[in-house]
Amino acid sequence: MHYIITEKGTTAKKIAAILSNGKAKKKKIGGIDAHEFDEKVVIGLSGHVFRLDFPDSYNNWSKVDPYKLIDAKIVTVALKKDIVKTLGQIAKKADYITIATDYDREGELIGVEALNSIKKINPDLEVDRMRYSAITEKDIKDSFAARSEVDYNLAASAEARQIIDLVWGASLTRFVSLSANRLGEDFFSVGRVQSPTLALLVEKEKEIAKFVPRKYWELHAKLKTENGEIFDVTHKTGKFWERDEAEVAKARIEAAKSGFIRTLKTKLRVEKPPAPFDTTSFISAASAIGYTPKRLMAIAEGLYLGGLISYHRTDNTTYPDTLDLKALVQMFQKHKEFGKHAKLLLTKKELKPTAGKKKTTDHPPIHPVAETTKDKLENAEWKVYELVVRRFLATLSDAAKWEDTNVTAEIGDEPLTAKGRLLKEQGFLAIYPYQKKEELVIPQLKEDEKVDLEHIELVEKETKPPNRISQAGLIKKMADLGLGTKSTRHEIIGKLYDRTYVQGNPAKPTEKAVALMDSLEKYAALITKPEMTKTLELEMDGISEGKREKDDIVDDSRDMLRAAFKEMVANRDEIANSLKDASKDSKIVGTCPECGANLFWATSKRRKRFVGCTNYPTCSFSLPLPPASSGRLIVTEDKCDVHPTLFKLKIIKKGARPWDFGCPYCNFLAWKDKVKGEKNGEN
Repeated sequence: MHYIITEKGTTAKKIAAILSNGKAKKKKIGGIDAHEFDEKVVIGLSGHVFRLDFPDSYNNWSKVDPYKLIDAKIVTVALKKDIVKTLGQIAKKADYITIATDYDREGELIGVEALNSIKKINPDLEVDRMRYSAITEKDIKDSFAARSEVDYNLAASAEARQIIDLVWGASLTRFVSLSANRLGEDFFSVGRVQSPTLALLVEKEKEIAKFVPRKYWELHAKLKTENGEIFDVTHKTGKFWERDEAEVAKARIEAAKSGFIRTLKTKLRVEKPPAPFDTTSFISAASAIGYTPKRLMAIAEGLYLGGLISYHRTDNTTYPDTLDLKALVQMFQKHKEFGKHAKLLLTKKELKPTAGKKKTTDHPPIHPVAETTKDKLENAEWKVYELVVRRFLATLSDAAKWEDTNVTAEIGDEPLTAKGRLLKEQGFLAIYPYQKKEELVIPQLKEDEKVDLEHIELVEKETKPPNRISQAGLIKKMADLGLGTKSTRHEIIGKLYDRTYVQGNPAKPTEKAVALMDSLEKYAALITKPEMTKTLELEMDGISEGKREKDDIVDDSRDMLRAAFKEMVANRDEIANSLKDASKDSKIVGTCPECGANLFWATSKRRKRFVGCTNYPTCSFSLPLPPASSGRLIVTEDKCDVHPTLFKLKIIKKGARPWDFGCPYCNFLAWKDKVKGEKNGEN
């Protein structure tokens, strides 16, 4: 029997339907859905079937020296025992296995994990690999017809990452958490990619905190032409750092009352269409229309599995020659939203796409692979699908052309400037509105034309602090610095939120995060710098290319980790003290309404959370909180309108939306009123 193993059940169903021309019959193998046709069976896994871990003897954080984890034995643990059992049944009947998981590092490893499980029972199997970038009839049938070898090097590079991340994450997290006496839900998480990523946010937050605003002044005026048309100008100086200088310039202009157009320069500017989407630019563009990286990748996953877009995890920004661009455009000829532009493109003698700087051979840039309509998708799905289609069509479109005009007027020997911008040819902007710029219309002017002063004002402003980094911006920085991969960067950012290191978007580090990074940068700088992680990523690329061995790279990473531990162990007390102080600060909820001391939140031995007063037992004020099982609790920067000395709380639990718990005092009073009302109702 020929078994085809996919990454997910939905993929298995689609591939079976395509390869069987709709004739596949559903069956169960050990409780797992499978699809059979022509002596072939397609079955879907559910992501990773196994995970790597330490033996149970290493589980007790308090009794195991974290340093020992560096060289501890690593074991494989079954994540889904029902699927492992099913793989065992397949092994007894199979004589041929085709791996059809997603073609990237993780997908290759998932396939090899399943294959290894099967080959333990049946080592003499024939094995090959399907590689596809879209779940369409053509892609699936072509990839099945052109099956190739399993890429064991690619799988080994993914396994190396798992081992390295496990060893680094577990040993560092335990060392730091034990040093700070922060166990349970309050532990300090440290990771090979996570920590240098968090360091970027903390560094930016420190820039913002250090920023000192500086006042400046701008001169804004309105001028009238000889034809009576009015247009806006500003003083050529831009920012006046001294008010007196601005006042002098203003007085000269007001005294003169009129002047002349001194220079008038007009030029044609060409705005090139955007490059095809890789994952990073896709995330950036989607962020501008309101989607976080995590949300976007979940939506894109659904569109990919639904056969509407190509594989959404790619570093490629150059369409391969094998991609039939004309056929893809033809799909949209009659489309209500895109038909007009698609027909326009098809009138061109040749479709010449734009190309970015990156060219890879695993997957093409993200593009549509099938046509659908707005009414067939959820609103969020449609917006992301529309973004992909419009970007694809834009990459095949002509450049936009602008007419830019720069004007300099002179009144009282003071130079005043104006800029005009007119869109002469829409080009790609006709289909891609996401970066469309507004036109700036100014009157038709000529040199030496007389202009009169209509109005002038001095506008006081001040410099602004640097902006925080958005999630999309952070992913771009991670890509530039070699932190993580196209498949993992959004997951790393998700962990920073789950572990209460950051909140909001743009991401703002919490006090807990700042304290952790301060301590690590001072006593274990290697962990917070991107260079170490980038080095390891490049070495893992070497594994996938067959130039390096997995075990050698893992050993290199352990040597780096030993060096980091040497520094941390020497400064254990300093690390402990700095993190303990931060722990106290991050738990301050506000000021006690009864005695004025600080209120803090804590967890009792029975796992019950509460707000208590630091002046206890002199002051017994306290408030109940949801139990620890409800999720991680963080103190926000927002203060209660009713109780302005108290901060609002938020509770975060993995897999659930954040719970804006709000003011603990307001919640307590509302609960009391509810209980009182229920009692009165009973009476």
